Amino acid sequence: MRAVTYDEFRGPLSMRDVPEPAVPAGGVLVRVAATGVCRSDWHGWQGHDADITTLPHVPGHELAGTVAAVGTGVTRWSVGDRVTAPFVNACGRCQQCAEGNHQVCAFQRQPGFTHWGSFAELVALDAADVNLVALPDGMSMVTAASLGCRFATSYRAVASVARVQPGERVVVFGCGGVGLSAVQVAVALGASVAAIDVNPAAVELARSMGATADVEPGDAHVTVDAIGDPRVVETCLSFLRPRGRHVQVGLLPDEQPELPMGRLLAQELQVLGSHGMAAHEYPAMLAMVGSGQLRPDLLVSRTVPLEAAGAALVEVGRSPGITVVEI
Repeated sequence: MRAVTYDEFRGPLSMRDVPEPAVPAGGVLVRVAATGVCRSDWHGWQGHDADITTLPHVPGHELAGTVAAVGTGVTRWSVGDRVTAPFVNACGRCQQCAEGNHQVCAFQRQPGFTHWGSFAELVALDAADVNLVALPDGMSMVTAASLGCRFATSYRAVASVARVQPGERVVVFGCGGVGLSAVQVAVALGASVAAIDVNPAAVELARSMGATADVEPGDAHVTVDAIGDPRVVETCLSFLRPRGRHVQVGLLPDEQPELPMGRLLAQELQVLGSHGMAAHEYPAMLAMVGSGQLRPDLLVSRTVPLEAAGAALVEVGRSPGITVVEI
């Protein structure tokens, strides 16, 4: 099969013919039709992810396609089904999975990190009955891929973890794919949203999706760090009103923020982490997409063929919006 690979961290990304992955027991092979180009893939290519231990490696984890082969023990899926999946493939058996918290599964697998990913014609996904999501009729593969880790992660962070309510004031820091998704979701939930980014074009795109507010420090009900920077976290906390909630979505480097524990205590602030979204939580998000309340397709700024996926990965984040690879 064709796949985009790299043989060393920060090394050349090239398309080549590689062996097809084996069909995992309890899992499936998905024939990839579209896959998003995500900043997390860039971090993996840079050598920042400890799960990538074997080279050459195939990146990619925001995928949509059709089931090409079904492993032993799979009961819910058949060849030809149109599907997507969260970037966290849960085991379905551990204590966290038993409680429905698949996104923090103790034995999770992640395509593009723990094993070869979706910058390829085929990708293996484990525990299919737990992790696959059926695509609605009429949803394009490009739109489905744009849900990826970014939109689904932001949906859960804003709607379920931060519990944004109508009329609340929300500040989103960073207007990349995660931040723009968070803006869309917060607006759809009836919040007044401010979007902050150093790139004026990214802020303008956020405004086209409903970000209109100018929120003063100390006045936000909810802040979202969609960048992953200690200084941004500290700024987010300064924008919160008493009993405000900060939700951390952006991955942080080794350097950690200094939390004002006295203020957190005195004003009862909440600092919340949010890591992906389980497959069983997708229906509520898909219903809002189906009704037109959410428009993940508007985040897609360009599509490229598989041959151009390596170059797109190198350039990820340099222009507003999401790039999706069509295969």
